[in-house]
Amino acid sequence: MGYQNLKFEKDSVFLVTGGAGFIGSNLCEAILDMGYQVRCLDDLSTGKQENIDFLQGRAGYTFIKGDIKDLDTCMKACEGVDYVMNEAAWGSVPRSIEMPLFYEENNIRGTLNMMEAARQQGVKKFVYASSSSVYGDHPVLPKVEGQEGNLLSPYALTKRADEEYGKLYKKLYGLDTYGLRYFNVFGRRQDPDGAYAAVIPRFIRQLLHGEVPTINGDGKQSRDFTYIDNVIEANLKACLAPSEAAGEAFNIAYGGREFLIDIYYDLCKALGVSVEPHFGPDRPGDIKHSNADISKARKLLGYDPEYDFASGIALAIDWYKKNLGN
Repeated sequence: MGYQNLKFEKDSVFLVTGGAGFIGSNLCEAILDMGYQVRCLDDLSTGKQENIDFLQGRAGYTFIKGDIKDLDTCMKACEGVDYVMNEAAWGSVPRSIEMPLFYEENNIRGTLNMMEAARQQGVKKFVYASSSSVYGDHPVLPKVEGQEGNLLSPYALTKRADEEYGKLYKKLYGLDTYGLRYFNVFGRRQDPDGAYAAVIPRFIRQLLHGEVPTINGDGKQSRDFTYIDNVIEANLKACLAPSEAAGEAFNIAYGGREFLIDIYYDLCKALGVSVEPHFGPDRPGDIKHSNADISKARKLLGYDPEYDFASGIALAIDWYKKNLGN
């Protein structure tokens, strides 16, 4: 289980785009810890310098400040690279509804630039972030690849488009692409601040600081919350996956289902506080329920997630206590 014992060629070079973000910075750290070289590419528009400051000076680490919307930047970043992990994107369903043109430029054209650069530079594997949002309004649980509904946001559309390009680049050009449909990733270094912050770090920060959190909707929506180390494992195993599995998209989750109101009260209990939440309106574009069938990733990528929600949330709470303070 896990990823620490995975083996790549001795001098393997990884490029992590969006490397100063939550998922990207954790990938950079894990790859360096395994003894391989990492190039971190980020324009610091949503990623944070503080997420990667501690990596500076480590053997094998290089930071490139650049934007994936610029093809020349992508081409230079991919020179001599074996594996690309494309995490650079703008997240948040509500923000995408407000800024559809910006999301098209960043999440579709930016990803296409990276695929094209990877193809031209002879990259072995191109692993990219997709999202559970591609399932749209399809009502059936658990979510199974190939059973998608109508899209509910520009963000979801950008991820679906990325997957279609991934298929084409495998079929037309032979680039081994692997799309990872992340389900509500959480863990260390996830940003708790801002209007579009993810729910778990936002709740933790508010409860630690004596604020009253707001739950959008009735709290009865469910999610397949996925701890960051499971996502690291999925990315690394995709880099080692057979070429026959390329051109596909895979659910990356634990395969569980947690209700938001239950998580809220669990967090209150773990943090030793008793605060009743406010309830706000549902967020437009949100999916009501989400739960993943991960059998495809198990079979084709060897994905075997180690952290269930309970073990992951305990680690996340501990990290936020140490790093956010009271």
